[in-house]
Amino acid sequence: MKLVVTGGAGFVGSNLIRLLLEETRFNVVNVDLLTYAGNRENVADLEGHPRYRFVHGDICDGGLAGELASGAAAVVNAAAESHVDRSIASAAPFVRTNVMGTQTLLAAALDKGTGRFVQVSTDEVYGSLPWADPGNRGAETDATAAAAGERFTEETPLAPRSPYSASKAGADLLALAYHETHGLDVVVTRCTNNYGPYQFPEKLVPLMITRAMEGKTLPLYGDGLHVREWVHVHDHCRGIVAALERGRAGHVYNFGGGAERTNHWMVRRIVEATGADPGLIEHVRDRPGHDRRYAVDATKAKRELDWTPSIGLEAGLRDTVAWYAKNRRWWRRAASGVRASTVARGAA
Repeated sequence: MKLVVTGGAGFVGSNLIRLLLEETRFNVVNVDLLTYAGNRENVADLEGHPRYRFVHGDICDGGLAGELASGAAAVVNAAAESHVDRSIASAAPFVRTNVMGTQTLLAAALDKGTGRFVQVSTDEVYGSLPWADPGNRGAETDATAAAAGERFTEETPLAPRSPYSASKAGADLLALAYHETHGLDVVVTRCTNNYGPYQFPEKLVPLMITRAMEGKTLPLYGDGLHVREWVHVHDHCRGIVAALERGRAGHVYNFGGGAERTNHWMVRRIVEATGADPGLIEHVRDRPGHDRRYAVDATKAKRELDWTPSIGLEAGLRDTVAWYAKNRRWWRRAASGVRASTVARGAA
């Protein structure tokens, strides 16, 4: 059966395609425009696989979308502009890819009778959760102590606070509207912060790892006590496959690793794992509208999809540091041309 994965040369997409080829019998078509975060090198090892094909193309191209959807058992839309700072600087590319691109794919899937459409989204569409500020840096070692306890569920009203999250919320609503209006078999997944191999080096974990390895300053927004829930990309991809195979049409599924940590905690663990100097951590001006805390309730995914995260944060982070240590050539090429602007803004 033919399965289309959009954005398959990106971080989540490339890891997802590997999992699909290893654990399913789908014939996978990877379509990616290869913008700054889409790197064909991420899937170079898959070239020549009998069930894999790469298509260089734009999901906003209606003609191409129709060709891709024709005869497809499913489309997994993992293509997205995803960096909040970039969306603050210029929102138009996010609206084009995340909203218009999704609409183009949905229309093609409906027209061609595609079996299922999986919209890969983010917990950031829910907005920001309240928390009790610990008032000192000593509490960053266990962010759970600082959390108010509330978590996002699939029924939480959407309240995005950045152009990026607003564009993803718009895409989610379009996808669910195609289900309600046209009966298209749509499933939406929303995941917490990911980390792992092949992540573009402007995101928190790879940025800090690569800069620590180079002995450069580690820019951290504000007080560094913003709380995120972390999940390894392999567990996220397992969730996407579970939603593809067992999710109920018209439903949303949250995925989270259950590990809430402050950004400062994450950076300190990376410093320890790389052997870098803790003095490299530099607090910089906070991001406008910076959400304080994200955390999701993944009970529904565990109950209906038989999904649970399998990789603990400490072990997963050590493995991720080791992967970047072994793949310096990859991340140095991926980071070229973007490092200066990212560091100027800060991270996380």
